[in-house]
Amino acid sequence: MTLQKLKKYAVPGLAVIYGLFPLFSLGAEEQKAFFAGGCFWCTEAAFEAVDGVTEVISGYTGGDVPNPTYREVGTGKSGHFEAVKVVYESSRVSYEELLDTFWRSIDPTDAGGQFYDRGSQYHTAVFYSTPLEKKLALQSRKNLEKSGRFSKPIATQILPAKEFYPAEDYHQNYYRTNSRRYCAYAEASGRKAFLKEVWKADIQKTGSERKEWSMYSKPSDKKIKEELNALQYEVTQNSATERPFQNEFWDSHEEGIYVDIVSGEPLFSSTDKFDSGCGWPSFTRPIDSHFIIDKKDLSHFMVRTEVRSRYADSHLGHVFEDGPKEKGGLRYCINSASLRFIPREELEAQGYGEYLKLFK
Repeated sequence: MTLQKLKKYAVPGLAVIYGLFPLFSLGAEEQKAFFAGGCFWCTEAAFEAVDGVTEVISGYTGGDVPNPTYREVGTGKSGHFEAVKVVYESSRVSYEELLDTFWRSIDPTDAGGQFYDRGSQYHTAVFYSTPLEKKLALQSRKNLEKSGRFSKPIATQILPAKEFYPAEDYHQNYYRTNSRRYCAYAEASGRKAFLKEVWKADIQKTGSERKEWSMYSKPSDKKIKEELNALQYEVTQNSATERPFQNEFWDSHEEGIYVDIVSGEPLFSSTDKFDSGCGWPSFTRPIDSHFIIDKKDLSHFMVRTEVRSRYADSHLGHVFEDGPKEKGGLRYCINSASLRFIPREELEAQGYGEYLKLFK
């Protein structure tokens, strides 16, 4: 076995050890906070984008039925809210900042649910675990009421924390593992449009709104031909595939992000890149699922999931379910010819400074 293979298997081994001894895997400065913001897919996405948040778990809390299922909670009779547990480093992000993220990801005036999700399980709430959290949450809600941003009363409750139960596996990281369905849901529900209108220029960049997306577009075919070489054009415009192990980024380990070579849409980060042995750049997830479109691909007598960029509609590659299990199990297999690499030290100068937080 080569040294490279040994390295590949070393990390999962350590993960198992840390799993057996959670005391050593959880930093002394890490704390937990609990929020209910309607559909937990959207609440999870909002907090995942916050620098200093190390983990977000979708689940159920606020009820009295032990170990509730999604179906039981969905009836509205178990007393539970769809909620998230946010694990964060207090040295990097404060509880007050988490409260701010929460308010900017919901409609706090809706007393019947959130957008087209109706029922008590979709009510909004902050669940406090300490007297200080209660004080901060109440003050934060009071400040929001006084801001005049909303014409209706604030309906979000401030409640004592109760037992939190993680939701079923398929709900975890849903905005990444089912990005196409998640984006369609976030738009169709009205949440995205509501938040953009309410917060406008000062909107906090959450998992559903990180950048002015209108800046990304597909140029004319003439301009694309002028800007790209023959291989890049064939791959992005005609869904061709470059040769494995003979492309620009398959074995690159430099820190930075990869953007669409046509439009500049931010697609993948070196922090999520791994050596899959396939000969093409491989990533466990996109930077932001909004910029990724999944399409069924039936070519070459196979059933695969093609990956394309949202605004340029560039063919990027395919996504498979044989990636690292500890990272969600996905492998985004991407053509180098579809990508432009921006080194970490050039992110600010090239207009991608918000992604520097990925490398802290």
